[in-house]
Amino acid sequence: MVIPKDVFDQTLLKFLDPIRPFLDDPSVSEVMINGPSQIFIERKGKLTLTQAQFASREALMSALRNLAQYVGKHIDDNRPILEGRLPDGSRVEAVLPPAAPDGPCVAIRRFFRETLTVEKLINFGSFTPEAGEFLRNVVAVKENVVVAGGTGSGKTSMLNALSGFITPEDRIVVIEDNREVQLQKPHVVQLEARPPDARGKGEVSIRALFKATLRMRPDRIVVGEIRSGEALDLVQAMTSGHGGCMCTVHATYPTDTLNRLETMCLMSDIEIPLSALRAQLASAVDIIVQTARLRDGSRCVTHITEVCGYDPARGYHLEDVFVRRYHGEDEKGRVVSTFEATGYIPHCTETIKGYGLDIPPLIYHMAQQRAAQGLPPLGGPRPEGGGHGGH
Repeated sequence: MVIPKDVFDQTLLKFLDPIRPFLDDPSVSEVMINGPSQIFIERKGKLTLTQAQFASREALMSALRNLAQYVGKHIDDNRPILEGRLPDGSRVEAVLPPAAPDGPCVAIRRFFRETLTVEKLINFGSFTPEAGEFLRNVVAVKENVVVAGGTGSGKTSMLNALSGFITPEDRIVVIEDNREVQLQKPHVVQLEARPPDARGKGEVSIRALFKATLRMRPDRIVVGEIRSGEALDLVQAMTSGHGGCMCTVHATYPTDTLNRLETMCLMSDIEIPLSALRAQLASAVDIIVQTARLRDGSRCVTHITEVCGYDPARGYHLEDVFVRRYHGEDEKGRVVSTFEATGYIPHCTETIKGYGLDIPPLIYHMAQQRAAQGLPPLGGPRPEGGGHGGH
């Protein structure tokens, strides 16, 4: 007999009763269970120890076994790691004994149905209206964008927000390990990787999905998170006419983003000379949007950076279009900062103008200010082997 999904949902949530109040609280972004008697939650980037507890280790294990059954996976001593989703879409990562001797240890990243728009992020102070206008035009002209940042820095939220600038006519194929990207567009194909079953069969990798995607006539390809050798597949797609690609990467600074992508490309089974790989990578990625979680818990964009190319003598050539500057703390301990245009006029300006658009006047104004102060213009000519500046 097949159990109806809604009954299964309620049964699973019953096992999670000790943390149900947090799963129902929209202000909670993450629930962290360090064994049955220690449960932390995250609100607005700050961690708090709660009074909630599971009755015993076995009660917590029962909840995880139920979740494993719900997502069609198997857990035991030989498979002590569980990745899954709750009925509302929240992502669960659990490590069980013996891999976690004091565990099970569980992290639940909440899934919010309300998609953050660029306007909302501007209101939160993540970046400025001028930066939003620049990103709108970058997405419109199909520049390839990488959203980078540390864990919990708001990468996926930023990716969702940027997708709002994609035209409704575009066919978008989304590839993910676990479904988190929420594109509010009419023509979206969602593909999800799958690990092997208990017998080691049935695996569908990100790389396999990516290769299938290239034959599905995508106007844009969105990869939820680049983690391994699929980076090379994406780079080659970006440089072979598939403009407007987007992805997220774990990295803390724009230069680190390219270095990390480089490392993941080298994880591929395709051998490519390092100098050729770096030139191809610099040509593939146009714009890096760097996100961060500041020490007061707030999430924001710290850099919007153009990749201008690669020079064997100088390495990757990056130029910040916007950068966050810090001015200390206020009386409540909140970080005081401003998100400013640097005065660099990006190479993609001509591409943007070719679409009948333009970069924000503020960028021109800051460039004129630099000139008035007798400072040299930022940037300069694009090095050989450098980026393509549009599609």
